[in-house]
Amino acid sequence: MPEGDSVHRLARRLDRALRGQPVVRSDLRVPQLATTVLAGTTVLEHATHGKHLLTRFDDGRTLHSHLHMDGEWTVTAPGKRLPTRVAHEVRLVLVLGTGATAWGLRLHDLRVVPTARERDLVGHLGPDPLRDDWDAEEAVRRLGADPARPLAAALLDQRLVAGLGNLWANELAFLIGASPWTPVGEVDLPALVDRAARALRRSATVPGAYQVTVPPVLPGRPRRGEEHWVAGRAGRSCLRCGTTVRVVAERPGDPERRRTWWCPTCQPGPGPEPGR
Repeated sequence: MPEGDSVHRLARRLDRALRGQPVVRSDLRVPQLATTVLAGTTVLEHATHGKHLLTRFDDGRTLHSHLHMDGEWTVTAPGKRLPTRVAHEVRLVLVLGTGATAWGLRLHDLRVVPTARERDLVGHLGPDPLRDDWDAEEAVRRLGADPARPLAAALLDQRLVAGLGNLWANELAFLIGASPWTPVGEVDLPALVDRAARALRRSATVPGAYQVTVPPVLPGRPRRGEEHWVAGRAGRSCLRCGTTVRVVAERPGDPERRRTWWCPTCQPGPGPEPGR
């Protein structure tokens, strides 16, 4: 799932391939950037804020991109190209001095702005556990500003804490033993924020730990299908207590109601509808 840890890992991978490389040809295949030229610049680095990727160049500009649910970056070796069948999905081409090519497929929210004005695009976001300027106290303050808001909905709001997507909202609710619809003001927020930050950092930086929330019984990764406590496990037995994991479908057009999994036994509290 493209959450903050996904984008952080992508940024590190792109840094290994692009950092310090001159751009000899660029092609931005979106109408608003059709005349933008990045050729002649050098890639400085890739930074992230939540789910947003910031590619910085040495001429003082930044390319902003967002993966949403289907975006992808890939790099091909010199002389290699992408299959013709995906050509219509290409939104960005950067040919590097090494002859390698970076391709952006199905990228969203592509913008080029002065690096000094990146905040115009990401300044609304909350603190990000994967950034050097992470501020846990500010995250607690923002999450607690609306104490009646359901826990999962608050965790998904990128203005409060950046980088937590639906997987982490569901898994964190399980890990603290609270229904996803528990009012966030009833939760130990400092403990929740600390746990969320540690989980996201581990997923982003520890080999083999990417989006794995269940500790393995033996060294290595958990068995296939048992990487998560509740996410994606509807109708299966809870790995902790054996109760059947339940799911409620996403409500189209309602950002407060994404697909939500929970164990009614391990996560006591309100259900998806009032009184349940």
